[in-house]
Amino acid sequence: MADVIKKATRESYGEALKELAEEYSNLVVLDADLAAATKTGIFKKAYPERFFDCGIAEANMMGVAAGLAACGKIPFASTFAMFAAGRAYEIVRNSIGYPHLNVKIGATHAGISVGEDGATHQCNEDIALMRTIPGMTIINPCDDIEARAAVRAAVEFNGPVYMRFGRLAVPVINDSETYKFEIGKGVVMKDGSDITVIATGLMVNEALEAAKTLEADGISVRVVNIHTIKPLDKALICRCAEETGIIVTAEEHSVIGGLGSAVAEAVTESCPVPVVKIGVNDVFGYSGPAAELLKKFGLSAENIAETVKLAVKLKKSR
Repeated sequence: MADVIKKATRESYGEALKELAEEYSNLVVLDADLAAATKTGIFKKAYPERFFDCGIAEANMMGVAAGLAACGKIPFASTFAMFAAGRAYEIVRNSIGYPHLNVKIGATHAGISVGEDGATHQCNEDIALMRTIPGMTIINPCDDIEARAAVRAAVEFNGPVYMRFGRLAVPVINDSETYKFEIGKGVVMKDGSDITVIATGLMVNEALEAAKTLEADGISVRVVNIHTIKPLDKALICRCAEETGIIVTAEEHSVIGGLGSAVAEAVTESCPVPVVKIGVNDVFGYSGPAAELLKKFGLSAENIAETVKLAVKLKKSR
């Protein structure tokens, strides 16, 4: 059996920017003194004249990105998710979202898997914040292949895009030869009839691993990758709700305002079934090894499997 290839999506982001720069001469990259961590340093080395280090001034960087977009450039403003969505929120809302400018935000180091950086840098609220901005597209890729495709889609899309990338190396689960990315369209990774697990980001692999375990217990699990949180693929979600009768969501984000909330809203409006949410349960994180933290906060295949078993019982009791 071949070894599983692992790669952090922040690395995919930096590499994709460099590759796309050859095709798009108006693509520029901004960073807030974190080029080594966000991997935009890869772009900087190849295209120093198109790279702008704005220093530790994230809100200002978003304003600069807005100005560049207004001049016809395609700016990628890059920093940690905590600063991109948190510290700079007001500027993103008023200077990018309100005029609907063509700015792409590359938010790395999202979620609990930031690990040792601790609660101040473990941003579990960014999807919720960005969802509230009218016209903002939100993409949370699950692996290297999807992350690269997402960056290309963002370049080709006209309008503000928030892209979420991770620090932790995660398994590459998509096939580069066959994978196709489309903004706003979910992907059925595995079919099943008893229950649907809708996951995003690094939780997609965990959901697939849980599904393997559950198959041995006689539970048929459908796994859906929702890489675009907004606009949401409501048609696919409702089809899954109608066909399996219950949904479990899994995300490396707060259970408030993220994928689980978006799915629950869609289901409540159009195709009511129970929705059970797996995520960070309205608490702050703390410092520690990323893999251990993911398990501690229930963001693991084991917890998904246990939650699915309980959800199937709930379905049968209705």
